[in-house]
Amino acid sequence: MSVPRIRRTRSVALGIALVAAGTLALPSATASAAGSADAPGPLLSYVVNTKADHGHVKKAEREIAALGGTVVVSYEQIGVVVARSTDAQFAAELRKSKAVESVGASRTAGIVQANDVEVAEPATVPAAAPADGSEPLWANQWDMRQIGVDKAHATTLGSRRVVVGILDSGIDATHEDLAANVDASLSASCIDGGKADTSWQSWQPTTSDHGTHVAGTVAAAKNGKGIEGIAPGVRLAAVKVVDDGGFIYPEYAICGFVWAGEHHFQVTNNSYYIDPWLFTCKNDPDQAAITTAVKRAVAFSQRKGVLSVAAAGNENIDLAHKTTDTTSPDDTTPVPRPVDGACLSLPTELPGIVATSSVGVKGDKSFYSTYGFGKVAVAAPGGDSRYQLPDTPDKNGRVLSTVPGNRYAYMQGTSMASPHAAGVAALLASTHPWAGPDQLRAMLLHQAAEHACPSAPYDPSGDGAWAAVCEGGPHDNGFYGAGVVDAAAAAQWWRL
Repeated sequence: MSVPRIRRTRSVALGIALVAAGTLALPSATASAAGSADAPGPLLSYVVNTKADHGHVKKAEREIAALGGTVVVSYEQIGVVVARSTDAQFAAELRKSKAVESVGASRTAGIVQANDVEVAEPATVPAAAPADGSEPLWANQWDMRQIGVDKAHATTLGSRRVVVGILDSGIDATHEDLAANVDASLSASCIDGGKADTSWQSWQPTTSDHGTHVAGTVAAAKNGKGIEGIAPGVRLAAVKVVDDGGFIYPEYAICGFVWAGEHHFQVTNNSYYIDPWLFTCKNDPDQAAITTAVKRAVAFSQRKGVLSVAAAGNENIDLAHKTTDTTSPDDTTPVPRPVDGACLSLPTELPGIVATSSVGVKGDKSFYSTYGFGKVAVAAPGGDSRYQLPDTPDKNGRVLSTVPGNRYAYMQGTSMASPHAAGVAALLASTHPWAGPDQLRAMLLHQAAEHACPSAPYDPSGDGAWAAVCEGGPHDNGFYGAGVVDAAAAAQWWRL
């Protein structure tokens, strides 16, 4: 994320620097022109949608091979094949096949790795836990107190039966606050072209702290080491969907959602949008195919019992009234374009996803948080270091959590809000073992603490830079959805 949320949602972190290096890439129009010449075009990845049965998938694979393409992986469960080709006419030719419903290039940059570097502000860990038995850094966890995590833990820490998948940049499974809760048998990397790799090293973080930070918010152990998460009794699964360039391409996310469904996770957290488009639009055949493929993967996971929570975004955009996208494609050269309701932020705006906006310590919308009436389901602490500073020892308006190397750091963004909602959903899944994703989503919205729109115009900077309009009433509105998640209420299952 340019306000990095791992590349562009991803998080707004103090001291975070994103330095993108050297993708060999051409804008899509230029790539087509180059590919029409004798020389091959850049190697691109494609999603190919067909009917979800063995026969149609195999026929699609043969058509891909006949056009000189390579099949990377096939997901017969959802009728999606991931392929690669250097032929600029590959998609156009494949669309002529009766075995294929739609085809789309999943990127505009050629497949060459890039490097991003994230630097997070470290937090000093006291030498010993406080005498009251709390975590050494609990005093700085304003976010946990805001949603009643301490009260929730008097009732439940969550159940080991519950698995929360962290679809992100990997989790440091050796971190002292996470090691006990990361289930290696359920973890995998999806960044090898959309194929699942279960080797331990594949899903460890490489260039980004983001996934480890998200994981700590959900389920850092209550062990007197540093911080505590919302549901320290549950298990975590690392599903790496962020490559070393900081990109979450469609095939990575598709693999992640299918993996979560096949392994029957109860909850996933998705603190990202799918690259290279901030919004994927139905009037573009490539983007339409991407939307279809990702939608199928998400729906598959839901049928398998998974509730997915996602970050709303850090652009301070009204998702209910989109107008312009100036940042896409983000892997080559962005071209300003008009967007409307037919253009979706993936996976945030897909059916059943719990889109989460961010609030600061005062409980008000964070200056950067994207919003939208009918789009945002709930709000949660994500931090606001400009306009909402907490009365904590560190005075830091960001969210404190784990980062690799037994360290802790502050970050802010809807990337940090989303795992708070996922953690509360994990508590609900723990106390309601019978509940499926629809029931969990309904309970998550029901337990949220209502937060009405501001009575005055929202403009925390006073200069119009962050101005936003909140639509709706106290029970449901564009800034906070059904309200701010409440861990204490979620733990009291008998009240729901």
